[in-house]
Amino acid sequence: MQVIETLAEGLKRELKVVIPADEMQTRMNERLADVKDRVRINGFRPGKVPVAHLKKVYGKSIMAELVNEIVRDKPTEILTSRGEKSATQPEVAMTEDEAEADKILKAEADFEFTLAYEIIPAIELKDATGIKVTREVVEIAEDEVNEQILRIAESARTYESKKGKAANGDRVTIDYLGKVDGVAFDGGKDEDAELVLGSNRFIPGFEEQLVGVKAGDEKTITVTFPADYPAANLAGKEATFDITVKDVAAAAPIEINDELATKLGLESADKLKEIVRGQIESQYGSVTRQKVKRQLLDQLDELYQFETPERLVNAEFENIWRQINTDLEQAGKTFADEDTTEEEARAEYRKLAERRVRLGLVLSEIGEKAGVQVSDDEMQRSLFEQLRQFPGQEKQILDYFKNTPGAAASLRAPLFEEKVVDHLLSEVAVTDKTVSKDELMAEDEAEDKPAKKAPAKKKAAAKAEAGEGEEAAAPKKKAPAKKKAADDSAE
Repeated sequence: MQVIETLAEGLKRELKVVIPADEMQTRMNERLADVKDRVRINGFRPGKVPVAHLKKVYGKSIMAELVNEIVRDKPTEILTSRGEKSATQPEVAMTEDEAEADKILKAEADFEFTLAYEIIPAIELKDATGIKVTREVVEIAEDEVNEQILRIAESARTYESKKGKAANGDRVTIDYLGKVDGVAFDGGKDEDAELVLGSNRFIPGFEEQLVGVKAGDEKTITVTFPADYPAANLAGKEATFDITVKDVAAAAPIEINDELATKLGLESADKLKEIVRGQIESQYGSVTRQKVKRQLLDQLDELYQFETPERLVNAEFENIWRQINTDLEQAGKTFADEDTTEEEARAEYRKLAERRVRLGLVLSEIGEKAGVQVSDDEMQRSLFEQLRQFPGQEKQILDYFKNTPGAAASLRAPLFEEKVVDHLLSEVAVTDKTVSKDELMAEDEAEDKPAKKAPAKKKAAAKAEAGEGEEAAAPKKKAPAKKKAADDSAE
């Protein structure tokens, strides 16, 4: 086998691979000899079929198998022998000439193919001890814990039917039918809907018009959907709702005690307070982690500057660009609405893609050199977390990860990255700084880079750049919006 390098520009490589016809012939003969005793052909005793006849009957199919095996296995072998790692799966090109292909299958011509790929650049690891990060820490105030417990208690409070008019804080049970221009619209109908007046769960003006109703009342109210309502067919439209009031109930007093804790499946009010405090600490800890990681990656980005594989950057850019356009479409906006142009946005997000790829390669190299490993137990826990997020779809998810190439890697990658970050944080200088809740939750100016205002989800992309994932979308009210009240529970 001959391997001839035909292109070496930057990270791009192209190789011509030639396997002589006589070598292909030898391989085919070995394969024929292997199957000789196993084939059954009419007119011949087992094991007595002449090789020439076997070749006539099975030659081309065996040669096709050999070609496929060579194309499948040889690229990895060749790259290993060259000490190279391909950034993506190498592209394999073979002759498209039918006559030439027929000669190859008959072992009458050399088998030639080309490999085109980009190598992962050699990365010389640099001393990270000069990196300094500040870890912002919030001291959890007792009032904040109590406030959260109060919200939990409000979500668990009971209601008792009452006679008389509904007031703010009362729960009404209603049937409703929404119409625009006299025509009912999708999502505008419900029965036995429970609504606490003053909770602002429904669109503006809806709850206010129910103050004063009594059980048995029928009423038609008029409201206007917000201009930024997510359903474009309803945004800014005036609508009427035919209401039938079935029940009015007053809220029972809130008491923070062991009885409340028992309702929530806990043994005591002290245990409830302990859990709530832990959850608040976890929430703040997550933000702290994101900010520390962003500082770390920003400094790594300054330390490491090298050419990135174009194909990896293209793939990353396409993922970002697809999300950006989806966000714009859902928001009903254009690039002009975001004070930019498509060309400028493309340039900015291309830079973001390059940064992601470069930092990914750096973290991978650091982790490999440090011997960072992701255990089977960690992978299993990550998979279980995926299953927990999609109840009822467990089988489909398991089948996906079992049958989809690269799916397991998508679970491993974020776990590996976080472990590499932990490794780096054990080496760099970390200074703790006590801050207020508002200071911790304030957006970093760094998130707004590059300088121009970016299109939809710019800050989300900046966070994703630091490995934080997508920014949570603000809760949106439905028609009339069975929006889940914020902080319904301790979770």
